[in-house]
Amino acid sequence: MQKIIILDFGSQTTQLIGRRVRELDTFCEIMPYNKFPKDDPEVIGVILSGSPYSVHDPEAFKVDLTQFVGRIPVLGICYGAQFISHTLGGKVEKADSREYGRANLETINLDNPLFKGFEKGSQVWMSHGDTITAIPSDFQVIGSTKDVKNAAFASTKQPVWAVQFHPEVFHTLQGTQLLKNFVVDICGSKQEWSATSFVDSTVAELKAQLGDDRVILGLSGGVDSSVAAVLLNKAIGNRLTCIFVDHGMLRKNEFTQVMEDYKVLGLNVIGVDASEKFFADLAGVTDPEQKRKIIGRDFVEVFNAEAKKITDAKWLAQGTIYPDRIESLNITGKVIKSHHNVGGLPKEMHLQLCEPLKWLFKDEVRRVGRQMGMPEHLITRHPFPGPGLAVRILGDITPEKVRILQDADDIYIRGLRDYKVKLSGEEARKVLAAGIPAAMTDGEIEVSLYDQIWQAGAILLSTVRSVGVMGDERTYEHPVALRAVTSTDAMTADWAHLPYDFMAKVSNEIINKVRGVNRVCYDISSKPPATIEWE
Repeated sequence: MQKIIILDFGSQTTQLIGRRVRELDTFCEIMPYNKFPKDDPEVIGVILSGSPYSVHDPEAFKVDLTQFVGRIPVLGICYGAQFISHTLGGKVEKADSREYGRANLETINLDNPLFKGFEKGSQVWMSHGDTITAIPSDFQVIGSTKDVKNAAFASTKQPVWAVQFHPEVFHTLQGTQLLKNFVVDICGSKQEWSATSFVDSTVAELKAQLGDDRVILGLSGGVDSSVAAVLLNKAIGNRLTCIFVDHGMLRKNEFTQVMEDYKVLGLNVIGVDASEKFFADLAGVTDPEQKRKIIGRDFVEVFNAEAKKITDAKWLAQGTIYPDRIESLNITGKVIKSHHNVGGLPKEMHLQLCEPLKWLFKDEVRRVGRQMGMPEHLITRHPFPGPGLAVRILGDITPEKVRILQDADDIYIRGLRDYKVKLSGEEARKVLAAGIPAAMTDGEIEVSLYDQIWQAGAILLSTVRSVGVMGDERTYEHPVALRAVTSTDAMTADWAHLPYDFMAKVSNEIINKVRGVNRVCYDISSKPPATIEWE
């Protein structure tokens, strides 16, 4: 299958480039800057990402451009553009002031294929501290803003393009058009990648990878592990044994509900109540990273114990998706947070690892689930962290704190499902484009708040107590923070603007019905700089 290679120089938006390319029905692989696959005949183009470094930094990431320049089309973005200029004879200097934010292409060469379909004055997004003051001798400027003369340039001899702005971000209004021009028109993508092709190719790959081996899959109840289970079931059938572990920190009544869901899917599932072990091992632990690693370790121990009962099991399958792996360790080597499916796995794990969804973003996982005919309520389920409520309780973990949070979270999530809103225009289009079932009537659709939101949950601030009054008595209990974000891929997220009447109703119900809570707050932080989860 044709593919675009995205060389990652450490930018936080590299994954957005990949997602935009996938939206063009073109397969792509994001690879470390120094791992270009030289002998892969299916590579039809290369994109060089941005980077936190300057090209002049001693530790800056560098790549040998001769591996692909002149052979296949190349597009440099931000640092990628600066690296191309710096390496091929141009000049990159520190800008007088950081060039950050919206800008407009006041000059555009509309005859250049990279800018086909563009409008003069098109808005772009800048984010760099260095600027290109001179381009290589065999290049020409094809786009300029008021402050950045060399905003876009192209070689006159070879298929090489470079832009100092970020076409992958939302604020570059014609960024998708630019990437389409490069990927489809310049590189010649046949746009053959789709949910259907992914299912077909992945099932075939799983059959080849696993052979006649038996596989254990760790289910969580979420869309990722559920889709992974159905894919594996299509590939190896009854040689898949699913294990759903109740670590005691699931949502309220979740263990029973999820087990019923898996019966509908025809999966062979073993339910394991290991909550006593998890609570004992987490006792007194307050550090978020330590919580995650303990839970990851305990999961593996539970799986190994079950694997001994299935004597021929050789593989442990997980629903790890791409953002999990990227957040756990990016190219710069700086850990943001360990994910249960990634950073928490000890080296002594006795089973080989199988991750059929490891290159997919969340929206792609949902499309694959729909393609395989899975129930909609499983596909639209919000992401839920592998460690469960353990990373939504600030401080140490106890059964009583989990009970408090389960009750508050249950009220919040049920409220989001029950509250209906009517949408029209662009808002309605986005919901329908996401595949959420909704009937259009007189140009409007009605959906729940839950279906409009990427992820929501309650957080117990158990290290904090606040003063309150209930009846005639003074209280000294815990606050609960509510979190709801909108996103398309979890790499960036904005806080959801929930209706005031909904927030008032939910706050009142939590305070009145949940013992141990006397205050409700709402988190209005976006990602970045915050993360979606608190720990």
